[in-house]
Amino acid sequence: MLCDVCKCNDATVFLTQILDGKMHKVNLCDACSKEKGVQDPTAFALADLLHGIGAAEEIEKGASSQKCPVCGFTQADFKKTGRLGCSACYVTFAEGLGSLLKAMHKGTEHVGKLPERAHREMELGDRMRTLTEDLEKAVAEENYEGAAALRDQIKQLKHEKTASG
Repeated sequence: MLCDVCKCNDATVFLTQILDGKMHKVNLCDACSKEKGVQDPTAFALADLLHGIGAAEEIEKGASSQKCPVCGFTQADFKKTGRLGCSACYVTFAEGLGSLLKAMHKGTEHVGKLPERAHREMELGDRMRTLTEDLEKAVAEENYEGAAALRDQIKQLKHEKTASG
């Protein structure tokens, strides 16, 4: 089996990763695996290999000398480590990162996780803000019947909030 990078030497290193239920395999010769940093986990950019052999090159297309103004990280640093230096790097290298991040993750926006209680409180707060805005709009439009109904909904939400917290 030939190396997926150089396409001339026999592959001796075989990497497999499952992403979104699909198996991705990369076969490397000894020289290419060393070049990609497979023996050194801190320098191994797995995403670089699994997403099109050299996906970090896409980042380098338009700005080979681009440097993060906050931490000084470069594309070469990213390619070597497979990591960015700081949060500002995402903005600095945004052009090439979009497709790379989409391929690696479910999306390009971090949503994080919340405890269920915090999630409920956020939803109640959002609902309260919406109702309050609607109430102000109804009063401004002199729609007093609608405003009274909104007022009652706000009272009910406040009651739910104090009962749960």
